[in-house]
Amino acid sequence: MEETVRLNKFLSEKGICSRREADRLVDEGKVMVNGVCAVMGQKVSSADEIVVDGKKVSTKQVKPVLIAVNKPAGIVCTTARFEGEKNIVDMVKYPTRIYPIGRLDKESEGLILMTNLGDLANEISKASNSHEKEYVVTVNNQVTESFLDKMRRGMHLEELNADTMPCVCTKTGNREFHIILKQGLNRQIRRMCAACGYRVETLKRIRIMNIHLGNIPQGNFRNVTDAEFDKLIKTL
Repeated sequence: MEETVRLNKFLSEKGICSRREADRLVDEGKVMVNGVCAVMGQKVSSADEIVVDGKKVSTKQVKPVLIAVNKPAGIVCTTARFEGEKNIVDMVKYPTRIYPIGRLDKESEGLILMTNLGDLANEISKASNSHEKEYVVTVNNQVTESFLDKMRRGMHLEELNADTMPCVCTKTGNREFHIILKQGLNRQIRRMCAACGYRVETLKRIRIMNIHLGNIPQGNFRNVTDAEFDKLIKTL
């Protein structure tokens, strides 16, 4: 008897999309299993015929892909397509199906990882794993020690009803600072700055764990090296 797994896990392992995206596609009625609309939480096996957005999912083993992308501002980090929006999948135009690991909001730029490895994406994205992400931020006013101290200590964000964790925050220019986070609340840096009376003007992610943005041209990507991949796996 074929081993069964949850549909969202199956699709992520086949490099179709992340588990979250899979749930969204199921909810929108875009996934069929053996000719019938899939339901949330459904279990499937490689013996099932699965169709996503009109395309049959291959049961062949996929070749692992992990790339580092320099996302420009204005690009959305999703596999979904919305009128008037350009998503990162269409921008990268990778020859096989891959999807972004986590998010970087539309107005922000910099490093985002893309893969077809569902379990890897899940492990990196888990908030409970406290993986480091580093950003360069410019704001509308002079960066003061008082501002940095508030950011470092952590704060309560009313709109999310959540507390930010203590973080590393270093001044690098009159209106610029670097920040290293170990959590990924929605628009966290922008909300933290706003709570301190500042407005973010530019926000660039330059590192995810041991993977650095480096000199990747904006809108382009590079393959993660074997050494980087091995180190990444060891820290998960």
